[in-house]
Amino acid sequence: MVKKSVIVTGANGYLGRHVVKALLNMGHQVYAMDIKTEDVDDRAVKIQGNIFANGVELYNQVNEPDVCIHLAWRDGFVHSSPNHMGDLSKHFMFIKGMLDAGLKQIVVMGSMHEIGYWEGEIDEKTPTNPLSQYGVAKDALRRSLELLVSNYDNVILQWTRGFYITGDDNMNQSVFSKIMQAAQDGKKTFPFTSGKNKYDFIDIELLAKQIAGVASQKEITGIINCCSGIAVSLGEKAEEFITSKKLDICLEYGAYPDRKYDSPEVWGNSEKIHKIMSLIENYQI
Repeated sequence: MVKKSVIVTGANGYLGRHVVKALLNMGHQVYAMDIKTEDVDDRAVKIQGNIFANGVELYNQVNEPDVCIHLAWRDGFVHSSPNHMGDLSKHFMFIKGMLDAGLKQIVVMGSMHEIGYWEGEIDEKTPTNPLSQYGVAKDALRRSLELLVSNYDNVILQWTRGFYITGDDNMNQSVFSKIMQAAQDGKKTFPFTSGKNKYDFIDIELLAKQIAGVASQKEITGIINCCSGIAVSLGEKAEEFITSKKLDICLEYGAYPDRKYDSPEVWGNSEKIHKIMSLIENYQI
C-alpha cells in the first residue's frame, strides 16, 4: 500500500478523531484540521482554523497533500438544523478551492439519509429522495461535486456513505448515548420507539478504518457504502447495548412513534467496501 499525505477536515469531531487514528496506523502522513484539535492523535500535524477560509491556501499550507478527507459538518446529529443548507455553498467552495489548487483525490462523507424512505438494500444506484434538511444538503453536495469533478483532469471523487454509527458513546448524541445518560442519572426506564425497525449498524472504529481504506486507494471510486451490509432491529441493538454496558435500565417500547422517514428494514450493499478493504494490508474483513 502506497503511503500518502492526507488532510482530514473535522478531525477533532466524533468521527474525525477515529479516522485520523486509522490513517496514522496505516502509515500515512496526516494533517488534522478543525476549529479545535485538543483531542486529535498527537502523531498528526494539527492545524487549527476555519476550513471555509480558503481551500487554495490550505492546500499549499500542507504541502500539496495527496488526498483530502472532508468530514467537517455542523449539526450532524440535528437533522432539522438550518445550518445544513446554510453551509452548503461553503462546503462546495472549499472543495472547489482545493481542486483548483491541484488536489487529485477527494473523499467526502455522505449519509444514508440522502436516500430518504427506502425498504431493502441500498447501493450506489438507489434513487435519492431525502426527507430531512441534513439529507437534502448531503444529497445536493454530492450531486454538485459529481458535476464539478468532471471539469478537472484525473480527479477522483469518493463519496463515503455512512449508515447508523455506534460506539464512543460519550461523544455522540445517538439513542445509545441517551440510554447511557439516563441510566447514569438513575432512571430505571427509557422511553423508546417500537424498536422493530431494522438498520445497518457499524461501529465507529470499523467505519473509520473503512474511510481510511477508501482514501488509501484509487481503483474504486464514486459512491461507496461504508456499512456492515446486515440489518439488525433497533430494539435488539439497544438491548445488546444495555447488557454489554451492564446498565440498570429497561426500554419502554412504544412510548415514541417511529420516525416517518425510517423504513421497516434497510441496509447497505457492502460489496465495494469489502473489495477496498481486501486491498488494504494488515486488515481482515
